[in-house]
Amino acid sequence: MIYASDLDQTLIYSTRSMGAPLDSHDILPAESVNGKIVSYMSRRTLSLLQSLPPGMGFVPVTTRTIAQYERIHLFRDHVVPAYAVTSNGGNILLHGQVDEEWRAMIREKVSALAADAVEARSYFEPLMNDQWVVGERFCDELFYAFVIQRDLMPLEAVMEKAEQVKALGWEVSIQGRKIYLVPSVVNKADAVNEVRRRLGINELIASGDSILDQCLLELADYAIAPSHGELFREKQRNPGAVTGRFTAGSGIFAADEILDYVHSVYQTKEAVKGSL
Repeated sequence: MIYASDLDQTLIYSTRSMGAPLDSHDILPAESVNGKIVSYMSRRTLSLLQSLPPGMGFVPVTTRTIAQYERIHLFRDHVVPAYAVTSNGGNILLHGQVDEEWRAMIREKVSALAADAVEARSYFEPLMNDQWVVGERFCDELFYAFVIQRDLMPLEAVMEKAEQVKALGWEVSIQGRKIYLVPSVVNKADAVNEVRRRLGINELIASGDSILDQCLLELADYAIAPSHGELFREKQRNPGAVTGRFTAGSGIFAADEILDYVHSVYQTKEAVKGSL
């Protein structure tokens, strides 16, 4: 069995998103930038990750770039996965090394099936100004991430453009203070499917909080999302658009519930096997 999980606002949390005091004994640093702690994990979440049974492989799956993923010291010092998926599925890491075959294949698919990145970005150009867009990055030469002032974002106009770029083979996801503009063929589900194929493991548990995680959750045999973030808001707006299990709580300690669920699924499956 594989447990594949998104990271930000699912297992690790920034100060802004965690919903807990910084001096809480129940949280610990997950990531630092230039000596400053920028994200955290619940102590219990880390313990539950460390105690995943040998028969379950943990695969971090993130929209972060390779460099951003490598900043998370917990996955270097405490929980060391064999496989990780970064760049929203654009890269697969095996023991920290980029799989060049997968990288080349993804770039071929983007070239064949999605419009040029500059063309996709041009749809949003008339909306963009420095009042609400405060930063921009072309991530791992695959997709755009825009840092925004969310309360100043022209949401209706952005969503209208998001619908238009679907015809170009691109998708938009709004997560906290970031907007992602990503080719549809660069997705988490395809990358996790490849890891699953390589490991020869079919059963999959997944967790995630954003629209970019939805394809992964739909792929999984068992899926759970925290009661915050993009998927939760979409479920509140349109209950039929998002199905599946959500945690009872929100914030950083929702990750504890997620890992409790992962352990319970595995234990139930093992109990059924033992009764046969």
